[in-house]
Amino acid sequence: MGAPPWQVLADTLLQREALVCRVGEGLVPRDFAGLYVAHEDLDRVLRTLPGLNGPDASVSREVREKLAPELAAARALFTESLTGDDAFAVLVRRAGLTPGEAELLAVVCAVDMSPARMKLVSYVQDSVQLPRLTLSTVARMFGSVDAAAHGSRPVTAFLVDIGAEGPWGNRMLAPAGRVIWALTGDGTADPGLPPGTRRVPGGALPAAAPELLLVSGPDEASRLRAVAGHRPGQGMLISSVPSGPTAWQALVREATVEGLAVVLELAGPPDGEVRDRVDRADHLTWVLSSGTELPLDLLPRRGFTELRVDSGMADAPDWAAAFGTGPATGVRLTRDQLDLVAAAAGGRISHLSAGIRRLAGGHLDRLAVRVSPQRGWADLVLPADQTSRLREIVTRHRQRSLVYQEWGFSPLPSTGVVALFSGPSGTGKTLAAEIIAGELQLDLYKVNLSSVVSKYIGETEKNLERIFGAAAAGDLVLFFDEADALFGKRSEVSDSHDRYANIEVAYLLQRLESYDGIVVLATNLQRNIDDAFLRRISVAVGFEAPDEVDRRRIWERAFPGPAPVSELDLDFLARQFRITGGIIRNAALGAAFRAAGDDGPITMERVVLALRREFQKIGRLCTEAEFGQYFDLVGAEHE
Repeated sequence: MGAPPWQVLADTLLQREALVCRVGEGLVPRDFAGLYVAHEDLDRVLRTLPGLNGPDASVSREVREKLAPELAAARALFTESLTGDDAFAVLVRRAGLTPGEAELLAVVCAVDMSPARMKLVSYVQDSVQLPRLTLSTVARMFGSVDAAAHGSRPVTAFLVDIGAEGPWGNRMLAPAGRVIWALTGDGTADPGLPPGTRRVPGGALPAAAPELLLVSGPDEASRLRAVAGHRPGQGMLISSVPSGPTAWQALVREATVEGLAVVLELAGPPDGEVRDRVDRADHLTWVLSSGTELPLDLLPRRGFTELRVDSGMADAPDWAAAFGTGPATGVRLTRDQLDLVAAAAGGRISHLSAGIRRLAGGHLDRLAVRVSPQRGWADLVLPADQTSRLREIVTRHRQRSLVYQEWGFSPLPSTGVVALFSGPSGTGKTLAAEIIAGELQLDLYKVNLSSVVSKYIGETEKNLERIFGAAAAGDLVLFFDEADALFGKRSEVSDSHDRYANIEVAYLLQRLESYDGIVVLATNLQRNIDDAFLRRISVAVGFEAPDEVDRRRIWERAFPGPAPVSELDLDFLARQFRITGGIIRNAALGAAFRAAGDDGPITMERVVLALRREFQKIGRLCTEAEFGQYFDLVGAEHE
């Protein structure tokens, strides 16, 4: 099998140059070529300088004329081969090279792939230190350096690199390693690509003409699907914005070699470098993909087509592709999230819940505490009206698809449920949130405000975006305790701190309105919550300190069945101590540890002493009116 036409052309051109140098310019092979300048070298160089009327063209004309038919035949064969499907022809078409640029690339690549050709080039250039074509040799071989100019396609597509050091005439041209790999059948991706870059191969259909696409929408997977629908058969190279010249060059080169559209996932408007890179590499299809529409004045200076994705939610075909079944009841995932969950679940629908929890937990665990629900409605002691409102939250979440989708009610501002729990500490707000999450078989995340609120401008919003974004992925219950610290009333703007605090509140309101899950805002004082948030509340539940009847019920449930409980005067405890359920449960636990330490049962005396400890914690005085006949016991222990 003979050499491919592009190598035949390269060999013919090199042969001509070698003969011209040897016959026309008097060069003869010698040892140590280029390492010293002999007298005969000086004479020859003087004869070739254009300032001295240049060389005698008749000296080399005979050689050129003799090789002209052979060169013409090689060029014809080369031109015909560019319509074929060999690696070089495909690369030329993908890069959109002119005939002159294609010839230059052929010679540059052929030289690098053959030590024999490198020796020939060293001879032509009279230096063993110049084994690759220099710009001066390119000018002589092709009549100009247009094919290697800075604006030429081999250079702008980073297929050929021109040395940056030394005199202009001695700067050598080298093919990119990725180009040689492609010509030898190695499809390994360019190692200089930005981290995380993905290659999506194209289909059997030929790609359409290059264009600039602007795609905006809620999630990456949906945007990519829109691109695939607009350009069927087009492969894609998906990347974040490269961070330096090497990564940019690798991105453009890889897309050129593989014939891929470059999809840039933008975190904001494109900067000047993005615009310049897109404009220069106009032989490629570029896709600027972002969550929101991009400003017109910041776009590259070329025509574009704009695609908008209205919904990023996974539909029935997406679920069928991921799990081989229809959408899971009550689960709403974007296409991005579905892909991740399907990978985590190994494509098994039975592992869907675990995959969803894993998807959200990795982001939320740094900013919130995961609470795995353990308690149920029987553990909650509240008046019937409050319990009914809590069950309403469960119903709203379970029936949202029926009401909003099948019945057609408008889900403005979203299908989510925002609940406000107000009341003193220890009245059951956290317990109620846990029970709701458990009823819906969801995880509860208690947001740690100290890790969310930041003194640095913009950091609070970033933290909240992480929380809401991760929670949306897992369809979780978000619980903001002491929520007035975040959702409190906006202040009069008197300084920059107030202004940025109000920005945070406005951002929170916007995020609440777009969240489709359950958010519980807990506060000790409802009047501290901003009115804008109150308008967004779906269900408000007031938690009050329990009355005597409810306190007795809480005391009864505070001691598990297996606990060694002696006779306790629960009526006395419920009547005398007007305390919350949280204090009751803490006192019961404290009495249990006293009993365990004394190796005895849980007695009334131990409960009373545990209550005294709880009063000390909250700074409440122990009075004889409350402790009654046990007051002396309390005083004796204090002594």
